Amino acid sequence: MLKKMKDSPVRVIPNPIKFPDELPVCERREEIREAISQHQVVIIAGETGSGKTTQIPKICLELGRGQEARIGHTQPRRLAARRVAERIADELESELGGLVGYKVRFNDSVAPSTAIKLMTDGILLAELQRDRELRDYDTLIIDEAHERSLNIDFILGYLRALLPKRPDLKVIITSATIDVDRFSQHFDNAPVIEVSGRLFPVEVLYLGDSDGAEDGVEDQIVRAVDGIVAEDFGPRGDVLIFLPGEREIRDLSRRLKGDERRQILPLYARLSAAEQNRVFKPTGSGMRVVLATNVAETSLTVPGIRYVIDPGTARVSRYSHRTRLQRLPVERISQSSADQRKGRCGRVAAGVCLRLYSEQDFLARPQFTDPEILRTNLAAVVLKMLELGLGDVQKFPFVDPPEGKMVRDGQRLLEELGAISARGKLTSLGRKMARLPVDPKLARMVHAAGELKCLEEVLVVVSALAVQDPRDRPAEKRAQADQAHARFNHPRSDFLSWLNLWNYYEEQRQSLSQNQFRKLCQREFLSFMRLREWREVHSQLVIACRQVQLRPGAALNDETDFEGVHKALLSGLLGQVAQLDEGRKYNATRNRSVQIFPGSVLHKKPPKWLVAAEVVETSQVYARQCAAIDPKWLLRINPQILKRHHYEPAWQMRSGRVMAIERVTLYGLTISDGQRIHFGEVNSVAAREIFIRDGLVLGDYRKPPAFLKANLHSIKEVQDLESRTRRRDLLVDEQALFDFYDERIPAQCVSASSLEKWVKQLADDKQLRLDQSQILTRDPGEAIADQFPSELEWREATYRLKYRFEPGKENDGISVTVPLPLLNRAPRYRFEWLVPGLLREKCIALVKGLPKACRKQLVPVPDVVDAALASMQADDVALCSALSAALRRTRGVAIADEDWDIAGLAELYRANIRVVDERGKLLAQGRDMAALVAQFRNGADVERLSEPSNSPAQHQVKSWSFGDLPNIWRTTAAGMKVERFPALVDHGDRIAVELHDYQPDAELLHRRGVAALAMSCSSQTVKYLRKQLFADNKASLALAGSGLDRSVLVRETIMASLLEIWDETLPRDEAAFTRGLNAIKGQWVSTALAKEQVMINFLLPLAEAQKHLKQLTKTEFTAARADISGQIQCLLEPGFMVMNPGYWLEQYPRYGKALLHRIQRLNGQTEKDQKSLRLLEPSLTRLSEAAANYPGLSGLSPPALQYRWMLEEFRVSLFAQQLGTRLPVSSKRLDEQWQKVRNWLNENPR
Repeated sequence: MLKKMKDSPVRVIPNPIKFPDELPVCERREEIREAISQHQVVIIAGETGSGKTTQIPKICLELGRGQEARIGHTQPRRLAARRVAERIADELESELGGLVGYKVRFNDSVAPSTAIKLMTDGILLAELQRDRELRDYDTLIIDEAHERSLNIDFILGYLRALLPKRPDLKVIITSATIDVDRFSQHFDNAPVIEVSGRLFPVEVLYLGDSDGAEDGVEDQIVRAVDGIVAEDFGPRGDVLIFLPGEREIRDLSRRLKGDERRQILPLYARLSAAEQNRVFKPTGSGMRVVLATNVAETSLTVPGIRYVIDPGTARVSRYSHRTRLQRLPVERISQSSADQRKGRCGRVAAGVCLRLYSEQDFLARPQFTDPEILRTNLAAVVLKMLELGLGDVQKFPFVDPPEGKMVRDGQRLLEELGAISARGKLTSLGRKMARLPVDPKLARMVHAAGELKCLEEVLVVVSALAVQDPRDRPAEKRAQADQAHARFNHPRSDFLSWLNLWNYYEEQRQSLSQNQFRKLCQREFLSFMRLREWREVHSQLVIACRQVQLRPGAALNDETDFEGVHKALLSGLLGQVAQLDEGRKYNATRNRSVQIFPGSVLHKKPPKWLVAAEVVETSQVYARQCAAIDPKWLLRINPQILKRHHYEPAWQMRSGRVMAIERVTLYGLTISDGQRIHFGEVNSVAAREIFIRDGLVLGDYRKPPAFLKANLHSIKEVQDLESRTRRRDLLVDEQALFDFYDERIPAQCVSASSLEKWVKQLADDKQLRLDQSQILTRDPGEAIADQFPSELEWREATYRLKYRFEPGKENDGISVTVPLPLLNRAPRYRFEWLVPGLLREKCIALVKGLPKACRKQLVPVPDVVDAALASMQADDVALCSALSAALRRTRGVAIADEDWDIAGLAELYRANIRVVDERGKLLAQGRDMAALVAQFRNGADVERLSEPSNSPAQHQVKSWSFGDLPNIWRTTAAGMKVERFPALVDHGDRIAVELHDYQPDAELLHRRGVAALAMSCSSQTVKYLRKQLFADNKASLALAGSGLDRSVLVRETIMASLLEIWDETLPRDEAAFTRGLNAIKGQWVSTALAKEQVMINFLLPLAEAQKHLKQLTKTEFTAARADISGQIQCLLEPGFMVMNPGYWLEQYPRYGKALLHRIQRLNGQTEKDQKSLRLLEPSLTRLSEAAANYPGLSGLSPPALQYRWMLEEFRVSLFAQQLGTRLPVSSKRLDEQWQKVRNWLNENPR
């Protein structure tokens, strides 16, 4: 029985009901009446303009339907529902909202007296929640069924199942003449009545190929419009042009404007009501050119259209279940859609349809457009069916059942939202979500907001997402609109921008009259109607929330509280999270690449992470309506959908647990990586194995239990024995040790704490202790400590030795630890002798590496080496030299140094020198002692950075305020005794107390340092001498020719004169320093002036010599010039006046004259000069080579200093004999002196 409506008044039905005879459907009225009367389901197919939408409800009313229950009439779009209701009410001469009413989402214009109720198909679906058998209706007209929207297909499937329960219910399906047989078959071969719709013939012209570029299509449209204006296709008339979207409409509108003969009118769903009305109420001013999306294809009939221009494309929504991406590609339309567009003209006169593609292209297109259920996400359908208890989605009687993968994708989304369980059952949360009249994702946000105490704010955002954007952006005033809207923008969230707009809207709405508010909306580019719809959606959501026990709390004030808002939004948008990649691209979930939509507040300053309300593919893949987020929020929203991967499990000694790195991903997007977690809680078996291998077998244990300490000590003893004897067959392998522990330790022991807890429960730990038989694989034999000692003693220093048996590794063989302070005094060659246990093997390897001519005289090699070693004693001499001498003695074989192949030796036969600081920290290591010494040539500077607290070193002193300076300062470094030599050191701009490795170095530096400190303490004398010395014209002339700097020479002269008259050993304490300083005061100035005169007498001939030297440009003078330049450089080396004794400085004038004499006689005596130079060169060379290996040799070694000045005297004897020499000198005497130098070098090695 029909349900009697409450308070239903007697409806006043016009009698008779008027039908416009000119409409084709009215011509078939009787046939339609009879079909409806005799059949429960009737399909009426009519082309556009047939009148089926407006006349079928009236026919039903004429049949007596709609009396106690209503005639329900669905439309796919809200705009169409309202326009159709207005039209039928007008034809029935009734007020809208009376006999004829309409209801769209949150806008109800239906009265109890309403007999014909227009509504969107979504409204009918929503009513199923309270009226499962649709008892409010005795008739249902499902209009525009050919569009096959998701709602339409669901309604048709639901009605198929409902009709047997409601035999009184009449169902009329109206459709364009598109695949109507499918509807008939769906309803058990229901009758089909086809009604013609064209009142006038329509000519179809194919004008091109739509496969060209988009610009080409736009050009075609412009040419077609120009042709219509020029009447190329017939009489001028109004034009309807179909375009894919709003952007294309705006672009074409700009091109078509400017011609007064044309009125350009856009038409799309987001257009304001006022602008839409311009399309449906012609003004008669010029030819109308309507630019429309496919909203004008079937839903709305634009009056007066004579021409249709069809580019053959439309923007079609397609969902990819793989990427979870709702795409909006521009596609070629089907044949049925093309015919629908053609039917939009020919209503008032013969029409013309201009197709901008070829006829072959048309015939190759699919006949019908895919229904929406095959190209959209099915989450809402699945949730609705579960809530209504309609069973398995894949068994539901859809007209075109969706693919299983699409259904499963919808189920996965619901599982992601927490609406269904892993087994597909509706959860309590899902049941609550189903009761909210919004998309499941939005419903999830609302419920999360209730938990997070931010429901009031989230309801505003959710209702905004459920409606069209109320912000208008007219094409001609886009910049002004953007500026007006900018004040609502939140810097980090488009969602919070909605809140800002809402707060402003509510404030203005409550303070202004409706008329004032409408004007404000117009001024500020806001749609009054869409704002009102937003508020109505919000109000209905608030009511719906109350029904599921969700109530808004206090509004949030502090912006930090808005974290909850975004967490709530995230709960419904987990699949739409993205992370910033290179450039401005984002990596989104499911391996998608997206970018922020230009209209977003985040577009200019993209955050590292964002969430988007939707991800849509148009010309690009855009994330729309975005907000910055913290990825940590994702970890707590729905942990069940996160994937956790654990890698690099490793034993961690500090925590006593096996830790692994956890990577958390959300649909392929890494949201957390690097957090360490206890692996034992994830995989106890693998964690226990790692714990035993690394913690117990390898002994990496922070505080080992007693049994483990004993075991590790036993193992270490065997390992040390293996390293010394270079064997790896004494200790059992790691697997044997693992098996030992694995057999004895229970499964629950996966960490140090769990092991120690178990051990405490044992009576004793004997079962866990290793004995010798469980460690050793065989008897090691005798271990001779003398063959592999742990220390090497040399000259009162002890060097620790460490053995490694790791072939190919840096530390293989013997490592000798040398503290940095001892590096310069460590033996240069002793380490080549290694230890007794390796010396014989090394010598054998050396002999085997000799050239064949030598080697064949030394066989058998082992016996030869044994005989040689018997006559050798380890010393600080090169091993190869010692071995050469021994082989010469024992075998009579002479071996040259270059015959030894040192480079070919295995690394283990070369000691690894480890240079450490005083705390034992490694600074450098290598097997080339000379290279390490060179690397730390300034080792004292390095060591000074970490001098002990009791060190006498001071960075800067200005007086003797540092106490006594001992000749030797003793300390320890890295556990070894070290001797250092303190000295005052002159750095030019400061004086320091430093420690040096060699006593000769320290004494030389101390000499100059004392002079510098004396000058610092004698400012008046120094000031006077600086003013007087080298200040007259003669001195200036001499200096100018020499290239010397006056200030430097003055300082050197003052220091040299001071040191010359210091009457006692250089001081080591303040008293001696003071005595010496007082003693020199009377002689200092005069001595300095005398030295000045000596230097002037040298510089004058030197300047003349240098002048002549520049003129010797011929090749024959090259050798002489080079030698003379080198001599001058040596005479004037930095510090020469302080470093050299005064009696040699007094010889400088004679050396200057000798230089000049040599240069002056070069012309004509080149051969003689060269002969003399050849006599000199060997003596020069050996000094320069020695000095290269022993920096500062002449200043440090008295024999070397004497040799150096003997060379100068030898020069005088060779090149200016008439000037005489200060001492007897010859090549032989130089050789004798050089032997003294060599002896000194041997006694003072570096």
